[in-house]
Amino acid sequence: MRWVRRLSTKVTLRPYQEQCLQACTEALETASRIGVSLPTGSGKTTVFISLLSRIAPPRAAATKSLIVVNSVELAQQIEQGAKHKASGSADVTVATYQTLRQPERVKKFDPASLKAIIIDEAHHAAAPSYRRLLAHFDAEIKHPDKDFAVPVLPHRIPIIGFSATFSRHDGLALGSVFERIVYHRDFIGMIKEQWLCDVRFTSVHANLNLKDVTINSRNGDFNPTSLAQVVNTETVNKLVVKAWLDKAGPARKSTLVFCVNVAHVEALTSTFRGFGIDARYVYSGTPVDERRALIASFKAGQFPVLINCAILTEGADIPNIDCVVVARPTRSRNVFAQMIGRGMRLSPDTGKTDCRIIDFVDSTSRVSGIVSIPTLFGLDPDAISVEDETPESLEERAAAASNALDSRDVIPEPRTVTYKDYDDPFSLVNHGSGAPHLARISKHAWVGCGGDVYVLECLGKGHIRIEPVTDDHGKHFRAFYTPAVDDTTVASLGIGPFLRRRPILTANDVNDAVRGCDTYVLAKVVFGHMAAGLLRTARWRAAPASEQQKKLVAKRWNKRKFDESDSEADSRAERLANLTKGEAANMIARIKHGAVKRHETRVKESAKTARETEKENLRRARETVQVGPLL
Repeated sequence: MRWVRRLSTKVTLRPYQEQCLQACTEALETASRIGVSLPTGSGKTTVFISLLSRIAPPRAAATKSLIVVNSVELAQQIEQGAKHKASGSADVTVATYQTLRQPERVKKFDPASLKAIIIDEAHHAAAPSYRRLLAHFDAEIKHPDKDFAVPVLPHRIPIIGFSATFSRHDGLALGSVFERIVYHRDFIGMIKEQWLCDVRFTSVHANLNLKDVTINSRNGDFNPTSLAQVVNTETVNKLVVKAWLDKAGPARKSTLVFCVNVAHVEALTSTFRGFGIDARYVYSGTPVDERRALIASFKAGQFPVLINCAILTEGADIPNIDCVVVARPTRSRNVFAQMIGRGMRLSPDTGKTDCRIIDFVDSTSRVSGIVSIPTLFGLDPDAISVEDETPESLEERAAAASNALDSRDVIPEPRTVTYKDYDDPFSLVNHGSGAPHLARISKHAWVGCGGDVYVLECLGKGHIRIEPVTDDHGKHFRAFYTPAVDDTTVASLGIGPFLRRRPILTANDVNDAVRGCDTYVLAKVVFGHMAAGLLRTARWRAAPASEQQKKLVAKRWNKRKFDESDSEADSRAERLANLTKGEAANMIARIKHGAVKRHETRVKESAKTARETEKENLRRARETVQVGPLL
């Protein structure tokens, strides 16, 4: 096939396409593996066919080009099946990567005869299946199999990747194939310049609860089966159809709907039909010939709604789509952009003037990382309503929100910042009390043991403990007094050091609980002048800690189950030597009442949260596309 010659004489390039070609040809002077990021509907095929015509053969025999695509729909000449076997001798051969995974097919393409390789939907190229193919044509691309014999190639073969979403959300490094991105345009800018059609955005708040939907650890998106249990319900499906009738309906001639899985596709199709709407569906199991006929009928406007699952996310060239319904939440900016991009192609011949994008925002429990129309523009889905918005209007709202934040009273930067970890049972902040906020409530030496548990030691007469309770009435607090038994009685009777605890009160909040217990301890436990010993300012608390106190604290301190800084470990001996009786008493009380375990649990949870946050930040960063080197 001689596509290059025909297209190069007939196609008039748009300004950005010409800029892209110039960026590519300049980059190929110093690099051989480059990437181009262009949105759906921008004419990537025109660009890369034009680019092939501008790449000079590196040697006389190297005049052929190979275009690798990701699906049958993307291929113009397919190396698949007995009826469509390419010889490898055409000027340009288009083949799906699935067929090129077969060794006998790859052998047809002699590296000595190739002047360039184009990878469409190039964000797939870091996958092992692609690298197995590309390693045959570039020795610097690492083959996944260790025993692969690195080829000795006669010349450098440019490998150029094109994608609307030149990033991956599964952690595979695109830098393993491409050296850098040399050109990037996003869809918002191209809509403004009218290279893509106008868009009208609508977000529908749905009663979804995505909190318990599991997340795929590899790609960071929702697991389809788990997601379908929340999304594929009769209530939600009816909401989707009613929202379409209200926001699109007969005014939209060609609506493409994205679902979670096959069961969702079938159920939502049935719901549309139940409302008298001619909806049909396609999925990966639809036979190829039937799929082609169905898509051709949809392109011809013979029915209004086509429902799919993951089959038309990429490579679907259906310009007449004037409405896209995203009926499946996603945490992937790439997937979301691919879905809504299906409706952004210009199609004046069909009377299309704009495209309505409808998505559904979780209104029950905001799960972090969900990509929606508001988040695409940096807006909070809970704080705004998206109704018939344009990219320009959403950008204006985002700018206004940013300006509102900037106009707040300026707070001076602190000169020093000190982090005080009151939850650490071995911290001496506020004399090791663990609950400095209680100083505003009580003059007594209450200690915080973590988890909203508070204890007051009663000078050898036992202790009072306040702990949280959550039941049908919500969260409240209960207080108990546990009397102590004197050592003589313990020894003579062989009983434990404490009697059964006695309930004191129930309170709605900590303040009331502490104040009620203060009244109780003075009336029922510690009397007269002895009560002065309960105070935080009691004289005995300032005296040096006893050796027995120090040994007990040191024993538990040396058993910390989590990492600590070297400076903390080095200063431990000094801190123990200077410990006061009050500080030691606070530490020991907290140790006895479970503060160490609660703190260790909190530290582990914090570390886990930090790891998950970092992982999420890296995932989002991978979805940010910009011109420059790829890692």
